[in-house]
Amino acid sequence: MIDLSKLSTERRNPGSMNLDRLSPLEIAALMNSEDENVIKAVHEELPQIARAIELATKSLKNGGRIIYIGAGTSGRLGVLDAAECPPTFGVDPGLVVGLIAGGSQAFIRAVEGAEDSHTLCEEELRHIGLNSKDIVIGLAASGRTPYVVYGLKYANSIGCETVSIACSKDSEIGKEAGTRIEVITGPEVLTGSTRLKAGTAQKLILNMISTGSMVGIGKVYQNLMVDVQQTNEKLKVRAQNITMDATGCSRKEAQETLDKAHGSVKTAIVMLLLDVDYDTAKVRLKESQGVIKDVIKSTVQTKEEE
Repeated sequence: MIDLSKLSTERRNPGSMNLDRLSPLEIAALMNSEDENVIKAVHEELPQIARAIELATKSLKNGGRIIYIGAGTSGRLGVLDAAECPPTFGVDPGLVVGLIAGGSQAFIRAVEGAEDSHTLCEEELRHIGLNSKDIVIGLAASGRTPYVVYGLKYANSIGCETVSIACSKDSEIGKEAGTRIEVITGPEVLTGSTRLKAGTAQKLILNMISTGSMVGIGKVYQNLMVDVQQTNEKLKVRAQNITMDATGCSRKEAQETLDKAHGSVKTAIVMLLLDVDYDTAKVRLKESQGVIKDVIKSTVQTKEEE
């Protein structure tokens, strides 16, 4: 029988022993108070999180992918973060991948027993063509989920960079990862319900890794999403706003330039900042690997040399 008694995520929280007798306001206040500890716990792991951002950025620059693996809530959080990357950063849907034990149907309804498999994750990683350029990030609040443990083992065997995110100290998944992130969020308000503080901590960390690595590959200028995709009316307006914020142009000029740039916010910004046409802007971006600040830096240096 599995011994869960040593896992802090499975222990009873002394502060919520009377949870079933609290008023709605008292429940909300208690949970809010407990959530404050999540921020502090994540703060303690910032150096390891920064290392994960560096490794993820390196993988993306080298033509690799970010692969999240997890079960239950942890798996769903990985799938969610992966799904948000294409509309936010304009990347291919296959660049950030979320694998959840039990497959896509497990996102909505739990697939019993899938997380205990020693072979399933390896099979799924093989199916998506995992290679040594990819980085595999394993998530498990308990830190012991076999699906994740054996997925990391396989990733290591083919030379991938590996990262673990757990909410338990000296975790099993941490022993398999090149970089371990262990955020000790403590016992949950509802005993064992790791969708609460542990889930919040994992979501915060995934936000940092995906956003940080996308900044690293030039998907951000200043603090603007310059590769946002105009897939609905809201995002069309956002594209105009981003172009205006980055260049100081009018909305009319922003839309006209976006049209000339075939909808590319990044290209439109370079066209306006450097006062160049579409083709020239595309060349400058290609020379700078798509990083706007490097395009500007290069242009300034060229002018100074002249």
